[in-house]
Amino acid sequence: MGKNKDEFVKEITNIEDDIAQWYTDIVIKADLADYTDTKGCIAIKPYGYAIWENIQKYTDQKFKETGVENAYFPLLIPESLLQKEKDHVEGFAPEVAWVTEAGDKKLEEKYCIRPTSETIIATMYSKWLNSWRDLPILYNQWCNVFRWEMETRPFLRSREFLWQEGHTLHETAEEARQRTLQMLEVYNDVTENLLAIPTIKGIKTEKEKFAGAEETYTIETMMYDGKALQSATSHYFGQNFSKPFEIKFQNREGKEEYAYQTSWGCSTRLIGAIIMAHGDNRGLKIPPKVAPIQVVIVPIAQHKEGVLEKANEVFENLKKSFRIKLDDRDNYSTGYKFNDWEMRGVPVRIELGPRDIENGVCVVVRRDTGEKETVELSNLNEVLEKLLIDIHNNMYNECKKRLEERTTIAHNLEEFEKQINEKQGFIKTMWCGDVACEEKIKELTAAKSRCMPFEQENLGDTCVCCGKKATKMVVWGRQY
Repeated sequence: MGKNKDEFVKEITNIEDDIAQWYTDIVIKADLADYTDTKGCIAIKPYGYAIWENIQKYTDQKFKETGVENAYFPLLIPESLLQKEKDHVEGFAPEVAWVTEAGDKKLEEKYCIRPTSETIIATMYSKWLNSWRDLPILYNQWCNVFRWEMETRPFLRSREFLWQEGHTLHETAEEARQRTLQMLEVYNDVTENLLAIPTIKGIKTEKEKFAGAEETYTIETMMYDGKALQSATSHYFGQNFSKPFEIKFQNREGKEEYAYQTSWGCSTRLIGAIIMAHGDNRGLKIPPKVAPIQVVIVPIAQHKEGVLEKANEVFENLKKSFRIKLDDRDNYSTGYKFNDWEMRGVPVRIELGPRDIENGVCVVVRRDTGEKETVELSNLNEVLEKLLIDIHNNMYNECKKRLEERTTIAHNLEEFEKQINEKQGFIKTMWCGDVACEEKIKELTAAKSRCMPFEQENLGDTCVCCGKKATKMVVWGRQY
C-alpha cells in the first residue's frame, strides 16, 4: 500500500519546487476543471462546480437576509452604453471582447460581451425608478462575464468566469455607503466562516479602485506562497453612474434627484483561493462547510462477507447529517482509494474492515492533519459533527498563522525590497498618498498596494518611498 501511495503522490508536483505547476496539477488531477479549445477558458467539472454551488448557496442566503433579490440582465451590451461613463470604459477597454457580425451581416452597432454589467443595469434602473418610494432597489445577478485576460490560470484568472454582481440604488449617500460596507461584511463572513481563510479588510487606493467608483472596499487574503488574492470587492459609486444614465427619482420634497449607487461581487476565483490557501503536496484540502463530500467511507476487504452491508448501513445512518459518499468501487485498490480521496481534499475518511465490524468500531482519518482515531460506530455521528468543526477551525488557524508570520513592517525602500524578496508576503508601511510612490514601489518590487486597512496602525511619520509626511498605513503585496 505504501508503494502505491508514493507512486500516486508523485503525480502532483512538489509545491516548493514549482507552485504554478503544483496548482495546475491539483486542478486537473482532483477533477475540478479542464482546459478547453477556447483559449483562456476552462470547463468546470462536476466536483469543481459542486464547490461553487456550495459557495453560491451560502452567499445567496446571506444576500437575501439583507433584502437582496436576484434578477438577470443581458450578456451583450451596446457600445453606446459602455461609452456613457468615461472612467468605466477606459478601465475595461483592454479586456473587452466585441461582437461585430451576426451570421453574414455586419452589425450597425457592435456589442461587448459583458466584462461587468453596470451600464446595462443602469439603463434599466433609469426606466424602473420613479419615486423615493421605489427605493432602495437591491438586485443581484448570478452570471458569467468575459474579460480578455492576457495571462490566464484556472479559477484564479480565466477569460470567462462565473460570479455574482450586486447593484443597488439608494435615496441617500449615507445609506449607499452603509450598504457598501454591509456587503463587504457578507464577503468577510463567506471567506472566513465558509472557506476558513482569514482576511484583511480595507479601502483601495485611488489608483487601485474600480473604474467608475468613488470608493472600492476589498477583502484581501494570503495564499500559500505569501502572494495576495483579492477575494471580493464592494464599491460605492455615489452618482457617477446615475448622472450619465439619468437614474433619477422624485425625492420626499417633490424635487428631482439622482440616486446613489453601489456594486459588489465575488467569483469562482474563490475556488482558486481554497486550493492556494489550504492545499499541500497530497493535493486539495477543502474546508468542511464548502466540501462537496464531507465524509467518505472506504470499506476494507469489501469482498468479504458482511463488509459492504455494514458500510451501507453506516452510510444510510450518516447521510441525513453529512454530505457523504460510500466508495464501493471494486476496480481500485484500497490504497488507491485512500490517495484519491486525499487528493480530492475530502475532510474525513472512514475506514471499515472485518475486524472493525466485529468490534463495533471504525477508523476515522482527518485530511487536514492525517491523524487517525478509532471510534465506536454508536458514537460516530456525534464524533463527526465535532470533528468537522475542529477541522474548519484548524484550517483557519493554519492560514492565520501564515498570514501573521509573513506580514512584516518596512520603514524605507531598502527594507521593503529586502523583505518582499527574502520573505514574500504582506508588508505594512506608512504612505504619503502620492500615486507616484505606488508606481515606484510596483516598478521596483512588483508589489501593489492591497488596501488601506480599516484597522490603521501608526508605524511612523514618513512615507516608505519618498520620506515625506505619511497619512495612511497601507498593506502591500504581490498578487495573483
